[in-house]
Amino acid sequence: MPVLADDGPVRDRSESRTPFSPCGEVRLARGGRMETRAARGIGCLRRALERGDGAELAVAHPTVEGDPVREYHRLTPRVGLEVHTDSTDAPRSDRKWSFPACHAPGWLPELPCPRR
Repeated sequence: MPVLADDGPVRDRSESRTPFSPCGEVRLARGGRMETRAARGIGCLRRALERGDGAELAVAHPTVEGDPVREYHRLTPRVGLEVHTDSTDAPRSDRKWSFPACHAPGWLPELPCPRR
């Protein structure tokens, strides 16, 4: 899965993204699992998927070292699930924004990455 990590264009793309219906914010403890802590947010994303709508779930979690990372899980009607990751406040990371070309989490198996 290629990751775009050039901070400028990825940050610009992330910050100027089209707003979708919010599915809330979740704060995970180190080692926390989305399946248990974000059940409502995942349900919101599933309902949006069924309707063919867009939705966004914000997730904050620490790195192994305890540094903060924010992810924005965006269900888009045409693309699938995008995850914009903001590591700018994590001093022991690359301190950049990143954006995977395809994301298919185990907690939302309805969204497989398209085969190329």
